[in-house]
Amino acid sequence: MKKTIAIAGAGGYVGRWFIHQFKDKYNIVALSRREAYDNPHPEVTWRKVELFSITSTTEALEGVDYAIYLIHSMSASTRLNQGSFEDTDLLLADNFARAAAANGIKQILYMGGILPKEVEESKISIHLRSRLEVENTLGSKGVAVTALRAGIIVGPGGSSFDMIYNLVRKLPALMCPKWTLSSTQAISLRDALTIMDSCIGNEEVYNRAFEIGSPEILSYKGMLEKTAKVMGKKRWIFSVPVFSVGLSKLWVSFFGETPYTLVSPLVQSLKHTLTVGEDLKFDQVKIDYQSYEEAVQYALDPEADKPKMPKFQGGNEVRNTVRSIQRLPNTRHKSAIWVANRYKLWLPNFFRFLINAEETNKGEVSFYFFIKSNKPMLQLTWIQDRSDIQRQLFYISGGWLVKRFDYGWLEFRDVMDGKHIISAIHEFVPRLPWYVYVNTQARIHLWVMNRFKKYLQKFKEED
Repeated sequence: MKKTIAIAGAGGYVGRWFIHQFKDKYNIVALSRREAYDNPHPEVTWRKVELFSITSTTEALEGVDYAIYLIHSMSASTRLNQGSFEDTDLLLADNFARAAAANGIKQILYMGGILPKEVEESKISIHLRSRLEVENTLGSKGVAVTALRAGIIVGPGGSSFDMIYNLVRKLPALMCPKWTLSSTQAISLRDALTIMDSCIGNEEVYNRAFEIGSPEILSYKGMLEKTAKVMGKKRWIFSVPVFSVGLSKLWVSFFGETPYTLVSPLVQSLKHTLTVGEDLKFDQVKIDYQSYEEAVQYALDPEADKPKMPKFQGGNEVRNTVRSIQRLPNTRHKSAIWVANRYKLWLPNFFRFLINAEETNKGEVSFYFFIKSNKPMLQLTWIQDRSDIQRQLFYISGGWLVKRFDYGWLEFRDVMDGKHIISAIHEFVPRLPWYVYVNTQARIHLWVMNRFKKYLQKFKEED
């Protein structure tokens, strides 16, 4: 009997190639933010999901035995995103872990990043630290997690390899900064997919992490040289001792034809030596690893069979939506209930004489500007049946600052077993004209949340 596998991030690089390779071996449920149509592979089920919503994610995972998690939130999903990619990834991973546990999923397979050795966690790049955080969060609700930590996955359409390819294609001379001398172990797409396949449903790899890479150890400068050789390009590739990280990001983004938001965290990670640790080397099946040059040849082969994807609906989303995610210190390991109630008390006290608050016994909280009037500036409705000690959920249900009352929500969330609290506003639609909102209300909200963060930190220090 075929295993049923859900893939979060099915439209991405690894996801679409996994579907292409194993669509006949597994019952695949491909998850996408948008509605799919004109599906070239009827045996693959595409489900629309909003991964920021626990309810939507839980529904999308119904009937699934195993899940592959390939989400890395480097791009915005709303018109305005307030918050870092690492806080967003943390929230999404917590959602997925909750939804997987609710559906009794047996295993989550996660593709993360190789970690530097003999480096304190606090000194690891934000990008790699976030990958480890996601790995730990996915396993925090009781579902077995298998983490495959990879460096650059070399294959057709991979963003990291495409950066290397575009640099070699466009530049006759490549001035390489110091970080390009760092060592790493890339892995071919073919070998990464083989390892993923061998892990699904294999109880020997439950709750374990593996670092995967070809035995061939190369510097990033060496990858540029080998890529140029495969492409038949004569390139002058040389190292310079001084080249700022900031300039490196701009250089790689422009000539590598890759968005700066993607390049920035990746370049920060490349300062580390990212080689496979002996204690974490994948040893479950024998792999006849492709060399880097073999992987590049396949990545650039115009005759290679490419994945076929469905078409996706677009244009139905509400245009001016806002998402704002902040990580807060969890004071004395208090619950989400405590933090939510503290916020309701703190806000009007912080803005004394400007904001008044009123809460009904039904869980409606109204905030008024100056004095109570017929219409509050913001109204929140507590959703009791979807709230618990680890999460408090409020619908944004009214107020003259709000354009739509049936769309957005606010939540306070305990994550990583109480290590942090996440405060998040999702799909908020402001009533103010967009330009006015961005330069007034949006800025004020960030300032207020930073003040609340300092208040919680002070509360902790005085305890």
